[in-house]
Amino acid sequence: MECPHLSSSVCIAPDSAKFPNGSPSSWCCSVCRSNKSPWVCLTCSSVHCGSYRCDDFVVNDTKLGLVQKVREHLQNLENSAFTADRHRKRKLLENSTLNSKLLKVNGSTTAICATGLRNLGNTCFMNAILQSLSNIEQFCCYFKELPAVELRNGKTAGRRTYHTRSQGDNNVSLVEEFRKTLCALWQGSQTAFSPESLFYVVWKIMPNFRGYQQQDAHEFMRYLLDHLHLELQGGFNGVSRSAILQENSTLSASNKCCINGASTVVTAIFGGILQNEVNCLICGTESRKFDPFLDLSLDIPSQFRSKRSKNQENGPVCSLRDCLRSFTDLEELDETELYMCHKCKKKQKSTKKFWIQKLPKVLCLHLKRFHWTAYLRNKVDTYVEFPLRGLDMKCYLLEPENSGPESCLYDLAAVVVHHGSGVGSGHYTAYATHEGRWFHFNDSTVTLTDEETVVKAKAYILFYVERQARAGSDKL
Repeated sequence: MECPHLSSSVCIAPDSAKFPNGSPSSWCCSVCRSNKSPWVCLTCSSVHCGSYRCDDFVVNDTKLGLVQKVREHLQNLENSAFTADRHRKRKLLENSTLNSKLLKVNGSTTAICATGLRNLGNTCFMNAILQSLSNIEQFCCYFKELPAVELRNGKTAGRRTYHTRSQGDNNVSLVEEFRKTLCALWQGSQTAFSPESLFYVVWKIMPNFRGYQQQDAHEFMRYLLDHLHLELQGGFNGVSRSAILQENSTLSASNKCCINGASTVVTAIFGGILQNEVNCLICGTESRKFDPFLDLSLDIPSQFRSKRSKNQENGPVCSLRDCLRSFTDLEELDETELYMCHKCKKKQKSTKKFWIQKLPKVLCLHLKRFHWTAYLRNKVDTYVEFPLRGLDMKCYLLEPENSGPESCLYDLAAVVVHHGSGVGSGHYTAYATHEGRWFHFNDSTVTLTDEETVVKAKAYILFYVERQARAGSDKL
């Protein structure tokens, strides 16, 4: 039964007014006892709910449905205005995007084939990493050439289908969704690609990245590479991992670096080896340990941390070489890092030094811009000068004499930049080079840029690709 007044008199929700008898949350429907969306009649104080599951739900309208007609009319007006505004903005965006994606080459106009990635809610950290990896040619091509996963059950047997939320957990594959995302980029589309399926898989296998809060791009990159590495070790689409690796002749055994098991394309391209050398200052005992790495995390030397701009005149500009030197220089370990000397049989003061025993094909350098203070994680906003071409890593090698004349030279492929003040806020974008041209990737927007703009960026992650042997070089 309905209250006779609820269809003709004014009704209000209890949480929109003050009631003398208890709080709004204590009010519930007099029939189904639900406290969700309760309404009270101001004429007779009868309480009913707004749920259509209850036979006594509120009909907040007149018997002729006049209020509903007003609602529909207002909704139509709102939709019309919204549609017109959206159409106008889309036209402006399309014109702007089209103009930015046109480039004159040899007197003729050509389209830029770069594709942006939609932001799914603070997912710029993921987009910047994906765009960077998509421009590392050898790594990207490997995944794009993998066979597509075919679902082999039910009505979809034998058909190549895209993963959706409704397909359940059994078909989740990070490698497959990563492959599809890379295939969607650089296809010449004028519209942005939505990496929703990949983000869903990330949520399933990387709980740290669930939700829509801002995340650390470097942390995401490490998780992504580690999980790709682990999944590739287990086989893919019925093809063993070793068979997949053999298809790519450039990934020879001498270029493989094993991390957590067998080698994959991840370790073959990003994998290097560090020698960690520790010396006891009491007895002189030397300890050496070899550690595989996928990237190097470099401190920004403390003397440069107050220098935010390249154009400031208070002292020299911090360079990538300063950060690399700080990483590899001999240092004395403090009291909290005493070394357990096996000869002295106790913890002693010691020195530590890193050497690079093996360089990777792609050298990923992470600048440690975020550090903890007493209560906060602050950002080091110092500008760090980095070369676009000819980064020479020979002086950091353990045995430089065994390296060829150009085997230690690297050219920049991509840069990830963090804009803002904190790791949990701000925005990530990426710069990357493709076929000799530099692009700026800002979520859905991709614009052509120049080298002068790139070198001014406050880099957070740098991707350097090993230079192929050729005459001439520009060294750092």
